[in-house]
Amino acid sequence: MADVRGDGASAMAPLAKWRNEFARAFQYYLDKSTPLPLHRWLGTIGIALIYVLRVYNVQGFYVVSYGLGIYILNLLIGFLSPKIDPELEAMDGVSLPTKESDEFKPFIRRLPEFKFWYAITKAFLVAFVMTFFSVFDVPVFWPILLCYWVVLFVLTMKRQIMHMIKYKYIPFDMGKQRYARKRSSPSSRRMMSKD
Repeated sequence: MADVRGDGASAMAPLAKWRNEFARAFQYYLDKSTPLPLHRWLGTIGIALIYVLRVYNVQGFYVVSYGLGIYILNLLIGFLSPKIDPELEAMDGVSLPTKESDEFKPFIRRLPEFKFWYAITKAFLVAFVMTFFSVFDVPVFWPILLCYWVVLFVLTMKRQIMHMIKYKYIPFDMGKQRYARKRSSPSSRRMMSKD
């Protein structure tokens, strides 16, 4: 009996070793892609186009696409929302700065861009794999699902935009004031070199 357990453990050791090596390599490439958001999003758009072509060619899996759309909408809400909700802070007596003398609080997302990208990419890959199994091809009238998703998207984004207007935050860098780094003057450089 002890020999059987020993053989089972030794048979699992190469599999666990391979899994650890794969996880390490995957994490290495994931870390290398972190400073390259444009390349990451282009790759995700490519995966999304492959998924759309697959659904278009098969003429099915509309429920999978609807579920994918709802999941992406949920991720988008997290991406556009602040980490600390101003409505909850207002109840605690702490609020966003309204005067120049108030403390500055930067916008911190509830779902950071990298995690947003990673979750969307995984979602498209999982949905793509699901299109190869006929059990997920539920016959539905897809225009109704599309209309319902569009209505859900519009209502959700309206609520989110009203929240942004009410609490005066912008989740994007566009339109925000940028400060240039202060360059040292030639006289200050000379004084530093004398020291």
